[in-house]
Amino acid sequence: MEVSVNGAYIYFEIPIFGGIPITQTTISLLVVTLILCTASVLLGKNLQKRPGKLQVLTEKGVEMLQNLVRDTMGEHNIGWTPYIGTIFLSSLCGSLLGLTGFLRSSTADLAVPLTWAVMTSVIIWYNNIRRCGLLGWLKGFTEPVAVMTPMNIISEIAQPVSMAFRHFGNVAGGGVITSILYTALALASSALIGLISATVVVPIAVAAIGVALLVRWFRRRGMGALIGGIALTAIGVVGILESTGILAGVPILEYGIPAVLSLYFDFFSGFIQAFVFSLLSMVYIAGACPPPEEELQGAAS
Repeated sequence: MEVSVNGAYIYFEIPIFGGIPITQTTISLLVVTLILCTASVLLGKNLQKRPGKLQVLTEKGVEMLQNLVRDTMGEHNIGWTPYIGTIFLSSLCGSLLGLTGFLRSSTADLAVPLTWAVMTSVIIWYNNIRRCGLLGWLKGFTEPVAVMTPMNIISEIAQPVSMAFRHFGNVAGGGVITSILYTALALASSALIGLISATVVVPIAVAAIGVALLVRWFRRRGMGALIGGIALTAIGVVGILESTGILAGVPILEYGIPAVLSLYFDFFSGFIQAFVFSLLSMVYIAGACPPPEEELQGAAS
């Protein structure tokens, strides 16, 4: 996943309302929307009483999501499952788009998680007003004492901002680190290959040492000999190909190493950030939608 520190690239502008920019993020969001809508249609049609493997997996995923919402928000809030599921899948798919190499992760743009956070806040405010009334909701800003009103207002504003920046910071930070790593590996690759391929004798010697270590590993099964043998043999072969001009200028170190980091920044971190954002949304919405018996007790008091 590679992210520019200058923000999303603007492809063109639609000449209405003063110009609507179509950016990398816009394209990524459209792709995510198409993926989720297509998957919903394909997985939701032709449901059978005797489900196949794909239908079983789909039903299991929906059941797990419903159980998560039920355990976190309560049985009475089970209706929020589609909203929570949409946020989670949109976040996860948006983060994974960076793996394509030509699409930018939509969650690497602050406007995307901020929009989700504001939507969650609007839902919270609406339910608080519906439950307490407009005057009751406004009265909550003056508790416990009137002097706390500014702090209560700041708290309401800080909630969506903190949710958005937590999500954006982790995704964008991982993308920037990966971009810096690519640059560093290109320089290191140039220096290393230039050092060992100055003459063809050096890479041949390095490859010979690597082969000797592999032979030793084959006889004695030492892990150090195996790792060293593979590394030195690979470096030696690459050096030979560089010195003969076959791989001249190819940044060898940029292949493989960034893929290992992508397992964290794209898969693990993307999943964790999507889950944390969805979990926070569930907790905040659940606070504004208490069980019916608590609503009746609050109205009576």
